Amino acid sequence: MSTITPTVRPTRSVLVRRGLTAVALSLAANALVLALVLASGAVQPFAPLSYPSVLFLSGAGAVGATLVYGYLTTRVENPDRTFLRVALAVLVVSFLPDIGLLFGDPQATIPGVLVLMAMHVVVAGVCVGTLTKIGREPDAV
Repeated sequence: MSTITPTVRPTRSVLVRRGLTAVALSLAANALVLALVLASGAVQPFAPLSYPSVLFLSGAGAVGATLVYGYLTTRVENPDRTFLRVALAVLVVSFLPDIGLLFGDPQATIPGVLVLMAMHVVVAGVCVGTLTKIGREPDAV
């Protein structure tokens, strides 16, 4: 089990580099997930489960996470721990629109919505892992 210790606030250039890395990894990971899901035929494609939607929202989520983390580094004593809590809360809330698709989009299926929800988890994990030092050695950048 990893410990969460107070962190040294990252410089602006470090934050930008981590943010760009989070965006790039989120886009790549969710593009791969989508490619594998569509190639498998396990899920019926529908508009939200397409490259434009997935890539736009994955990138927007990672940019938003970077902005929130940057804000927290200037406002709280332990931005890593606070960001983890915020990220978990936002992740849970982010599932609500996906669930709503089951009621508002006749093409939405439970497996399709579960894939979308899994993609939210991918972006959240990438952002927490990239932006914070949670689970890393204390001197790691």
